[in-house]
Amino acid sequence: MTIGVNPILMMDSYKASHYRQYPPGTERVSSYIEARRAPEGWDGVQFFGLQILLKEVLSRPFTRDDVEEAEEVLTAHGVPFNRQGWDHILNRHGGFMPIEITAVPEGSVIPVQNVLAQVENTDDGVPWITSYLETALLRAVWYPTTVTTLSRQMKREILASLRRTSDNPEEQIAFRLHDFGARGVSSGESAGVGGLAHLVNFLGTDTVEALLYGRRYYGETMAGFSIPASEHSTMTAWGREGEADAYANMLECFSGEGKLVACVSDSYDIRAACRDIWGDALKDQVLASGGTLVVRPDSGEPTEIVPDVLDILENAFGSTTNSMGYKVLHPSVRVVQGDGIDTISLPRILAAIENAGFSTENVAFGMGGGLLQHVNRDTLGFAMKASAVRVGGHWRDIYKKPVTDPD
Repeated sequence: MTIGVNPILMMDSYKASHYRQYPPGTERVSSYIEARRAPEGWDGVQFFGLQILLKEVLSRPFTRDDVEEAEEVLTAHGVPFNRQGWDHILNRHGGFMPIEITAVPEGSVIPVQNVLAQVENTDDGVPWITSYLETALLRAVWYPTTVTTLSRQMKREILASLRRTSDNPEEQIAFRLHDFGARGVSSGESAGVGGLAHLVNFLGTDTVEALLYGRRYYGETMAGFSIPASEHSTMTAWGREGEADAYANMLECFSGEGKLVACVSDSYDIRAACRDIWGDALKDQVLASGGTLVVRPDSGEPTEIVPDVLDILENAFGSTTNSMGYKVLHPSVRVVQGDGIDTISLPRILAAIENAGFSTENVAFGMGGGLLQHVNRDTLGFAMKASAVRVGGHWRDIYKKPVTDPD
């Protein structure tokens, strides 16, 4: 959550008038949050992220200054302000929201159309507070839950391929999908929340904000890991004639016994780079390092480029055939495909790797905007709805049932 935001104003404007709209004698409002649908092939939703809102916002009381600011802003905005209600919460509860939130454990995988969290006011004098907090609560969970669920779906695809092609799939999966999404999101907060959501399923990330969110809100000293890696600017700065020198410099600076170093290799001709530079001019240096070079193609059609790169590296460095009948490159070389990865392309690339006779353990994947940004509240159909109210001491179910939409 953005530090310093007035919690009274983390709302949609129309919420300001709802305190006058409930029936006389209303004491409690009970609402729930659910994901109403999932894309075909997804087996549920993985709940995550509520704890960030709890620690950053709801565990901190609002102040008299917050009330004053909210009254000034909303009155000028054209909507009523419930000064009596907010003064009541401030005076009776010290500025803490009088609500109870119950939820499934974070990380749980739940079928769609089930309750993920339930919210109810605990002070009969402010039943309106439950739905007033809908905007903040729903926003706090739909995004990280959707990213976590997407990440988990990618994990399921990769793990299924590993189980078909690798002798040790469970040991291979943790670093198979790397988060490259920090620069493609709408804010640093999105990077932190979404990046941490990905780390529920994997250990690889370049989104540093995610590490800070893990430390601050989940007590995780180090939630994810990365390795030294090049970009096109650092490689092309050497000039085309200096391409081999640029690669040699990467090995000299970062390789070593047990170390990994990633090098983007498509600045000019990915196939020539793998064949003539990595597989010839620098082959001895790669082997002598005792570490692993991770070659990164970053352009072209992945279903063609990835198998081609694997073939070229196999011809240069050799391979073994595992018990599943698939080829595993020499430990000194691997591949990372970080361009164009999404739920549609990933299965196709995995199939291309398998059809070429290679184990998926030869390849890791990187995902950027597709992981952290190409989602919205409708991806999983998130909603928060009131389902019961207590009026005059009696609970009653409430629901909508429009004739225009029986679902």
